[in-house]
Amino acid sequence: MSTSVTLARNSNQALGLGQYAIDFLREGNPDRTVLRRTAMFHLDAVICGLSALALHTNAPVVLRQEALEYPDPAGATAFGSNIRVKAEKAVVANSSAVREWDSNGTNFGYRPELGHTAGEFGHNDFYPVVVAACQQKGLDGLTALKAMVCLDEIRGRLAEVFSLKTYKLDHVVHGAIASAAVYGALMGATAEQIESAIGMFVAHTVPWRAIRAGKQLSDSKGASAAISTESAILFMKRAMNGFVGPKDIFRNPEAIFRFFEPTTEGAARWKEQGDSPFDLVLSMSGSDFAVMRMHFKLGLYEHQSAGALQGVINLLADHPDLLRDQSGSGIGRITILAYEPAFGIIGNPMKKSPTTRQSADHSMAYIVATLIRKAVDYVAAHGSLPSGGTDHDAIWKALILTPWDYKTDESALYHPVTRAIMDRIDFQHGGPEYDAKYPEGIPTSIKVGNLNSGLIMFPAGHAGNTTADLESILENKFQALGSLALENPAPLIEKLANFDQVSADQMIGLWDLPLLSHADYES
Repeated sequence: MSTSVTLARNSNQALGLGQYAIDFLREGNPDRTVLRRTAMFHLDAVICGLSALALHTNAPVVLRQEALEYPDPAGATAFGSNIRVKAEKAVVANSSAVREWDSNGTNFGYRPELGHTAGEFGHNDFYPVVVAACQQKGLDGLTALKAMVCLDEIRGRLAEVFSLKTYKLDHVVHGAIASAAVYGALMGATAEQIESAIGMFVAHTVPWRAIRAGKQLSDSKGASAAISTESAILFMKRAMNGFVGPKDIFRNPEAIFRFFEPTTEGAARWKEQGDSPFDLVLSMSGSDFAVMRMHFKLGLYEHQSAGALQGVINLLADHPDLLRDQSGSGIGRITILAYEPAFGIIGNPMKKSPTTRQSADHSMAYIVATLIRKAVDYVAAHGSLPSGGTDHDAIWKALILTPWDYKTDESALYHPVTRAIMDRIDFQHGGPEYDAKYPEGIPTSIKVGNLNSGLIMFPAGHAGNTTADLESILENKFQALGSLALENPAPLIEKLANFDQVSADQMIGLWDLPLLSHADYES
């Protein structure tokens, strides 16, 4: 069996994606390292989602309540419930919860060996699609894991060849397309039906980055993947009931792909021979899957800030005198250099004084200042920062950024030390030298006074990092967030870490969990 499938630009790629998803579920053979990494990304997503619900964040609570208003005895379940509801409603609720903290995995759209370097980012928001379908069809955890690999493969490879952000389109488009394909394949749809669903989504429901614009961000930013995927699942159901959507959508000159990146080959007769702007190369077996190049966040922070966080941790570990004063005054002027799009997204001057959690976690100044303030507090309480690990693993664990670090009161968002440190931060665009190194890495440098971190490319959590003890740091994250949601998160962590061993019967009750309640978090 071939290790990959190429969907050529002069072929019907929407139909090809449908057939690929069907074939992969039947014949795909990702190796154990791929399944293991996918299980860890799924565990990460679930822990993020459960903790967001336990802390009563708005969008997940609203969408979960909405889901419970659509009972379906043949449907799927929402987090914290054993009530089966319409699949698309379980998906919109669970995907919203997963994404609320903006702390789950990230892809970078970078495959230089094939020249596929579009650099579109995206996140592991779409696993609830797979669980919902498996609950509906009575499928087990191993099948679910393979389907998750397939979903990440489709959206990850699309991110390598088409940059949505360039055209102010939201990155969740790729994930919604992948969700339609994989949900359809799990539910027994034909390739033609999947093509219809993909065509309907692209023609009717493509979201713009307007949801991420403005001085302070809203619920729409965190729920974008959820809302788009809800539409994709509805379109897939509709197609399976006989509704025919637009065909061959990647070669349609008035759909987003050829409209924004016009092609001339076959343009006069696009239905017969016109090209899409790209070839798609999708893995079928082995270890070269998109999920293997995805990045884990080690706490709550925008992934574009990871290089700065690693630089700060390195400097604080090497120069403990910086933390000698509990007011943070030992920290002088801070200069951060980074690439685009990091500078434009989390360096926007409007983010320099965030007033909402959603804006704070997209503010480089706030994220870095909060980490430093936590380091000051840690040294005041313990005498020094912990040591251990090539990439200072113990410090990543001790200073983990959690939901409490984004609470909108003086304990976090308006903490006087944090705000004082923010005032001393100067975030600058590093220019072409930095831009050229993204998306291979997260090129960032940080100066504190006269001390310079040097260029950080692969911080802990990045797929290119080979020195940090990733699993140990992630265990710390899972415990920290999991304990917000469950009295004892260990059994769930163990179950999801070994998701391939979950039976079809266990899949039905997977989210029947007694969630804790922290109703004061958003007050």
